Amino acid sequence: MRTADETPGSGTDDDGPTGLQSFAVLLRRMNSEFNRIAHEFAQAQGLHPTDVQALVAILDADRGEGDRAMTPGRLRAQLDLTSGAVTACLDRLERAGHIRRVRDSSDRRVVHLHYAAAAKHVARDFFKPLAAGTDAARRQFADDELRVVIRFLEAMNEELTQLRRTEPRA
Repeated sequence: MRTADETPGSGTDDDGPTGLQSFAVLLRRMNSEFNRIAHEFAQAQGLHPTDVQALVAILDADRGEGDRAMTPGRLRAQLDLTSGAVTACLDRLERAGHIRRVRDSSDRRVVHLHYAAAAKHVARDFFKPLAAGTDAARRQFADDELRVVIRFLEAMNEELTQLRRTEPRA
């Protein structure tokens, strides 16, 4: 007999194909591969791996994360860096032509960060094989299955965001 918290899909079966351990292994493997590709891009561009994390955050903000443009302060909080480390990162990215700093027209003290158009083309070319692989994997699933995958990824990202916000700092 199952208890209320042992409903199908609840993740209580740690050994099964949908158990927590299986998910942990698959998520770690995928994360490792993403990290390897990001490090290769960083090396190819003469960047630090943290610079690539900053680029992703800036790109995602440019793609419409509400009306909250990326700022150095938001980037500092998102990457959990010091203000000096963010300044150094942004200086490297700007010198390399990956980002633009734009002062807010209504408040010149506010700086918005944008991914430079030419740099987007460089990244698109580099990550083209990853995009093709992602598309090949997506094509193996029906739309209703992909909607479940999307729901899982959204829930996982929300859990990770909450964990980052509530986790005590050492």
